[in-house]
Amino acid sequence: MARYDGINALVLGMGVSGEYAARLLLCHGARVWVANQGGEDRFSGLAERLRGEGAEVSFDADLPPAAFNFCVASPAFALYHPWLAECSRRGIPVISELELGCRHWSGRILAVTGSKGKSSLVKLCSDTLNAAGLDASPAGNYGIPLCQLVLERPELRWAVVEVSSFQMEHTDSISPDAAVLLNLQADHLDRHRSMAEYRAMKLKLFKAMRPGTVALLPEGFETDNGIIPDGVRIERFGAEDGADWRYDSLRHAVVGGPEDVSLARSWFDNEILGLAAAAGTGALFAAGLNGGQIAAGLEKFEPLPHRMQLVAEDKNGVRYVDDSKATSLAAMMAALKMSKKPVRLIAGGLLKENDLENAKEMLTCTTKKVYLIGKCADQMFSAWAGALPCELCGTLDCAVGRAAQEADPGDTVLLSPGTASFDQFTGYRERGARFADLARKVAGLEVAADFSDADMEKKQ
Repeated sequence: MARYDGINALVLGMGVSGEYAARLLLCHGARVWVANQGGEDRFSGLAERLRGEGAEVSFDADLPPAAFNFCVASPAFALYHPWLAECSRRGIPVISELELGCRHWSGRILAVTGSKGKSSLVKLCSDTLNAAGLDASPAGNYGIPLCQLVLERPELRWAVVEVSSFQMEHTDSISPDAAVLLNLQADHLDRHRSMAEYRAMKLKLFKAMRPGTVALLPEGFETDNGIIPDGVRIERFGAEDGADWRYDSLRHAVVGGPEDVSLARSWFDNEILGLAAAAGTGALFAAGLNGGQIAAGLEKFEPLPHRMQLVAEDKNGVRYVDDSKATSLAAMMAALKMSKKPVRLIAGGLLKENDLENAKEMLTCTTKKVYLIGKCADQMFSAWAGALPCELCGTLDCAVGRAAQEADPGDTVLLSPGTASFDQFTGYRERGARFADLARKVAGLEVAADFSDADMEKKQ
């Protein structure tokens, strides 16, 4: 393991990524400065602890003036952030917390990237490896920072790492034993300047892979020459005959490997999640599991909160499904494909994209009515009201009430907003928890459930 004796290291950000990057550096002998723009009251306890461990902590508007050998930037710091520009001007190399963790992780890595569904796939792979006796932990964008895993669980055989495009901006040497690109859809274009830049960040995950490792890509996905090194085994997953790992809806299984893997009775047995199951099956075979172990993991899988989560059902069979994590239109359309028809859709919030026309065909095929909330409600109404019934509700409370009044037996009331939530909520978790509480009340359930997240996602 590398030592940093006599090295000056700068850490940007006091979120959980910055905290554990600083602690790892301190453990390896570095002199560490942690800088955060403001937030002295919020982070006072953490600052005191880090100072007690030997770090310097600053809440000033400017970077510390010391001469730094390198900088570790938390994912919240976009490429164009003024502090990163200052690092460039001063000749300070910048790496990510993920990069730092990779340099010190001695176990194996199964990495997952993509636009949607990453956290669920990471949870599936980690849970299944553990059930098979191969100690694993989720890490990265879902789970705990890799630097924390290095410090607290260095004996583990596997880190199952969710990798975001933000983390890859300053990551170059991650070298997974198996890596999955689950999908690629327009997302985070407010951070990345173009779809091409966003795509490039995702594909960086594969650039340092070693011969003999496995890269799993969607069928039909084209990569640029040289992106995946020679000797890396490329395998495809999908629903067509040419895929190495194929979701077969008629057989309710993933086929194509050394043995079929049943999806019967699992959350994944549908045309959307079946593709994720195919990708996960390929990755878990690459990790050394057999079909029986993988099938058991698929069957026992419990979905994360706010991902197509059934939160209530009334006496007439009206189902209330929380898919608050659907913050893009592509995710909303996937939810409509997965839902039991007919659907009464609650959509709207803070729109991250402009093309609403692509969703219209899916809406007309699946949806009885759309109940619109949030900042973009008028925009969605203008785009969709000519094709199917739409109602401007404004708030989630109003939308749930109206949908409950109008729902027929067997309908699904689906919260799948297709937008960010920050116009009315602190995040998708609060939005989903509010929906769950409202749904249970209109369904006549006496005790409101606690839908606080049990997952391990954290703002980094």
